[in-house]
This record gives sequence, C-alpha cells and structure tokens, in this order.
Amino acid sequence: MSEHKSGFISIIGRPNVGKSTFMNQILGRKVAIMSDKAQTTRNRIQGILTKDTHQLIFIDTPGIHKPKHALGDYMMSMAKNTLDEVDVIMFMVNVNEKLGKGDEYIINMLKSTKTPVFLVLNKIDLIHPDEMLSIIEQYRQLYDFKEIIPISAINGQNIETLETELVKYMEEGPQFFPPDQVTDHPEQFIMAEMIREKILQTTEQEIPHSVGVVIESLERIDEDHVDVNALIYVERASQKGIIIGKNGAKLKEIGKRARKDIEHLLGSKVYLQTWVKVQADWRNKPNFMRQIGYVEDE
Repeated sequence: MSEHKSGFISIIGRPNVGKSTFMNQILGRKVAIMSDKAQTTRNRIQGILTKDTHQLIFIDTPGIHKPKHALGDYMMSMAKNTLDEVDVIMFMVNVNEKLGKGDEYIINMLKSTKTPVFLVLNKIDLIHPDEMLSIIEQYRQLYDFKEIIPISAINGQNIETLETELVKYMEEGPQFFPPDQVTDHPEQFIMAEMIREKILQTTEQEIPHSVGVVIESLERIDEDHVDVNALIYVERASQKGIIIGKNGAKLKEIGKRARKDIEHLLGSKVYLQTWVKVQADWRNKPNFMRQIGYVEDE
C-alpha cells in the first residue's frame, strides 16, 4: 500500500494575482470570493483538497500590501505569520503585470524563511508564450525558487502539474480533515463572504474595503427552506446609500446574486434578507472587528 501524504501550503502574492481563483479551481468549488478589485481576501481561507493518496490544505492569505488601517495591519500580520507554519509557500504572480516593488517586497520577506518556495506564474493565458522565458529569468535572478510553474487559474491550465509537484514536497501523514470537507470555515462565514463578493462586483471603487458582512441568523424552516438574515456594515452614510441604490434596486440585485450561491452551498431554497448599517471607522476598531470575525482572539 502506498504512503499517504499531507501538508499545508500558503498562497501569497500581491493583491489581485488570482489566489482565490486558483483555490476555487483546484478544489472544484467556491470557498474563496473573487473580484476584480484588490484585497478581496481578508481572512485566511483554508481550502482542503483530498485525494486517495494525499490531502493538501491551502491557506489563501490576504494580498500583501502596505497597510492603511488596523484591518490592513491585521491582514498583513496574518499573511506573514503563515510563512513558517507551512510545508510549501506558493508565491503567485500575475505574468500580465511587470515585476514591481510589491513583488520585490514579498521576495525579500521570503528570504527570511526556510520553507520551500514555489514561483507560480498565473494568467499565462493573457500573454504570448514567447514572453515566458524572460519573465522567469527576471524572478530567478531575485530568488532561488524550488519550482517554477506557469498556470492559468481561470481555465485550469497546468493545475494538475502544480498539484503533482506540491505532493512531492509533502511528508507522509494523515488526513487532517474528513474527505468531504473543503474548508475549515463554518457555513455562516462562507455565506457572509458570498454576499461581500456580490457587493464588490456591483459597486464602485469607494465601497469595497469599507464593507463587512455578518450573518445575524440562520434558521432552517423545513427540509427545503432556510431563512438567512445578513447585516452589511459600512463606514459612511453615503456608502449605505450606494449599496441600497435607487428604490433599493442595488441591494436587491446583491441579494439576488448572493442567494443563488448560498442555495448552491446549502443545497436548499434560501430566503435571504439583508440590512445595511453604518459603523463609522470600523476598520480601525479591533473590538468591533473581532465581533464580526476579522480578528482572531489570542
């Protein structure tokens, strides 16, 4: 009987390089939210991939950036703290963007860890294949990566190759999670993130990072129906107006889109009610952030 391997992988990179898209692609279902706006991920999302021969636990960290508030500080400390706790670090970059100061900042951070680092070149579907060698060489000059693997997370190109290489670096070990579990987060967390995703996708630039979503209640009415009440927090009254929209149209659209994802998650019909509430400057209030799930208790 062949050995069973298991281990933990941290996915790091600048905001918006496709970390959440990769996570959802390799797991075959949505556990991390996706948006074209930067810094979508706020919490460490653990995605669990279980096969007969191995179990890989992925940690999708917030995109590494210069913090501007207490929430940003928290997001960055989370990202950095994972580096020495895992078996492999996946440093993901967007090959359609030039190597910049943000990438160099991350590479310098990686120089202080002994954990094996993979360079994962994402979005290869957006460039000409002839450009790949020069991009790889640029990164090679800055760091001695254990493996360099080009992928397209959006269409699944080379994902199996990456999985195979990751398994090679795992130790023999048990299944840490049951085979049918794909994340360690409770359903309420995933549901709140699904609602936040729809807000990111339907509102303008001033809104995204001022939004926090909490599932206030979840009640199963019968075998086929679930009642979900969600509270959306923003920092200013003007933002509340934008999310609600004219005659409530925007909030209705957000709810309609989120309900479909939540129904898929729960396997039931969902009656979703959403409210919007102003909590001034909440991203600089650790106690409030703890209440809505963004700061882990020590």
